[in-house]
Amino acid sequence: MPFLDVNGTRLYYEDTGGSGEPIVFSHGLLWSGRMFDKQVAALKDRYRCITYDHRGQGRSDVWKVDTVDMETVYADGVGLIEKLGVGPCHFVGLSMGGFVGMRLAARRPDLLRSLMLLETSADPEPTENVPRYKVLNFIARWLGLGLVAKRVMPIMFGRTFLEDPARAAERADWERQLKENRRDIWRAVNGVIRRRGVYDELSRVKTPTLVLVGGEDTATVPAKAERIHGAIQGSKLVKLPRGGHTSTVEEPELLNAALEEFLGEVSSGTRRVG
Repeated sequence: MPFLDVNGTRLYYEDTGGSGEPIVFSHGLLWSGRMFDKQVAALKDRYRCITYDHRGQGRSDVWKVDTVDMETVYADGVGLIEKLGVGPCHFVGLSMGGFVGMRLAARRPDLLRSLMLLETSADPEPTENVPRYKVLNFIARWLGLGLVAKRVMPIMFGRTFLEDPARAAERADWERQLKENRRDIWRAVNGVIRRRGVYDELSRVKTPTLVLVGGEDTATVPAKAERIHGAIQGSKLVKLPRGGHTSTVEEPELLNAALEEFLGEVSSGTRRVG
């Protein structure tokens, strides 16, 4: 299995190779690079697609710390792009991955060709969410994710996906993955709950940016995407009619079409900031 030594830890990654422009995919909390399987399948013939697991998640290693903070996760993203030599790259970040992407665009624009932000927020975790998430994280840490999976699924997925009888097997597979998550995932959860906002940095972003959100996202509601869009000059906002906090899984056809259209605009030069 391919691992990369970055900032004192080992990150698991997968790379399709090829001569196309590189796209780096950065996943959301509680999952791994596998949440982009359908995007990689759609794009790998034209782009070099790279997925990776954040430290403390998926198959990557973790420091034995209380909190895997967002600044460390951002530094890992920088290290991965530099060590693989794929900068400037297109960068797709979903939720937690978006926290990484916004920091990259504001601080290391030399590493990016474009930025695609999916179901994410530039703000700290809303105060009203913190007590509930802390309780869920406490249970997951000491008793396992199996006891909280039923409560976490509606946070991660939208109504359409959760209620579609034809997708019962798919839902069961994602719930299984959630239940089987590593027991030390609580360290990464702490990093998201305690994160600092980066809204005040967004005015520095000059990278061509797509901001996309599912219409059923309750974890980072569409207003959060609108706020990011308003702060990044020249960004493009796309609201999917369906999909919750995991549009890569829930609405792959709609999402892939939006990504391909945006990437085409960047390549043709019709998508610029300003």
